[in-house]
Amino acid sequence: MNIKQLKKQEIREKVLTIDTMNPRVKNIEYAVRGPILLRAMELERELKQGVKKPFTEIIRANIGDAHAMGQKPITFLRQVLALCLYPDLLSSSSFPEDAKKRAERILQACEGHSVGAYSASPGIHVIREDVARYIEQRDGGIPSSPENIFLSTGASQAIVTVLKLLVASRTGVMIPIPQYPLYSATLADLNAVQINYYLDEEHQWALDMAELKRALEQARNSCEPRVLCVINPGNPTGQVLSRENIESVIRFAFEEHLFLLADEVYQDNVYAEGSKFHSFKKVLMEMGSPYSEQLELASFHSCSKGYMGECGFRGGYTEVVNMDPAVQQQMLKLMSVMLCPPVPGQALMNMVVNPPQPGEPSYQQFQKEKKTVLADLMEKALLTEKIFNQQPGIRCNPVQGAMYSFPQIQLPPKALERAKELGQAADMFFCMQLLEETGICVVPGSGFGQKEGTYHFRMTLLPPMEKLKTLLNKLSQFYVKFTQQYS
Repeated sequence: MNIKQLKKQEIREKVLTIDTMNPRVKNIEYAVRGPILLRAMELERELKQGVKKPFTEIIRANIGDAHAMGQKPITFLRQVLALCLYPDLLSSSSFPEDAKKRAERILQACEGHSVGAYSASPGIHVIREDVARYIEQRDGGIPSSPENIFLSTGASQAIVTVLKLLVASRTGVMIPIPQYPLYSATLADLNAVQINYYLDEEHQWALDMAELKRALEQARNSCEPRVLCVINPGNPTGQVLSRENIESVIRFAFEEHLFLLADEVYQDNVYAEGSKFHSFKKVLMEMGSPYSEQLELASFHSCSKGYMGECGFRGGYTEVVNMDPAVQQQMLKLMSVMLCPPVPGQALMNMVVNPPQPGEPSYQQFQKEKKTVLADLMEKALLTEKIFNQQPGIRCNPVQGAMYSFPQIQLPPKALERAKELGQAADMFFCMQLLEETGICVVPGSGFGQKEGTYHFRMTLLPPMEKLKTLLNKLSQFYVKFTQQYS
């Protein structure tokens, strides 16, 4: 090879550069695992290397990952999973008989009697049957068909799949603000039009019908609105919709000819007195004709949240209602491209919808562990609201459900100016300073969306109680110091 050829080879450009890559990917933002978390991980490495910091550990309150925060797995769920993963244990006397029966039933339904085999693309049929039975029981006997159940890789994959079916040219998708960033990221990826409707912070993050109408009418000038997304209980806001509110949303979606997506992954996480989870499916069916026969609905659930917190197994499902049968076949095809959801995740989802029953050996322990987790979360929700609201400049709505608080913070003008100089959102600047000085990792409200001129952060309730108390007190003290520094 001569020098001329060598030089030519040296200056050869890469096929894939930041300028030639898919521009939609560059538009995706996911604050929950964004710059704050990356810096937190750097700080953790520095602490391990002995670098001196004003703190001794990073407290991650940025993400709803229960087990990472120290929550213990539910014994029955892990027993059944262990038996499914290593069937030789079925002969062990260390496992209760009901766990063995569940595992044997799942293994019999697997190809080759192994959870290492692919399943059918919508999931193992007996598990879909159990999901349908669970939904019927949850909703007071309203029928559910396994043919309308699709198991998925967490609820996230199911949400993305349904949105892929819905998004065509200039499709508008209504999402709540604040929202879970999966929605904005997916819409950016699909080149859909994001239609923001703002939750009412002054009234405990209520979903206001006048605001829905405002957002829809305004959007019709620039796109074709086709989809309404609702998160209940709310993430990051923690509100729980009343039945009356849900009925109003259903009427609105029906009258405006919108497909309704109901993200219900926190349905087990309801804490506030007087609050109760109502599924959109149940309310829709009880409203009767024409709503129950015509409104198209997809609802989602997951084993990552609730009392289970089994994020890593990626188990979830969607139920579709009134979907065009031809479209439902296309949905199956779309899921087939990914072959199937993780089979251990399917097995875990099966335990969530088919838990120990009264009289079975595991029932009492299961109920005790479940109630303990939910009671702890309720106590933490009340404590978080109380401590934040004691601090002037911080205002936190009641955490009615889910597993986060989303307090509003007042930031002094000099802090806003400094953030602008650094090219950062003001609440990102606050959260980054909080991390650098205290080791506390929370997510700025700008990553979820918020009304112009307001500033928030999202914080999970999941740290153990003593660590949560430390976190709340440190955060409050830092806020005082920060506001004095920039006043």
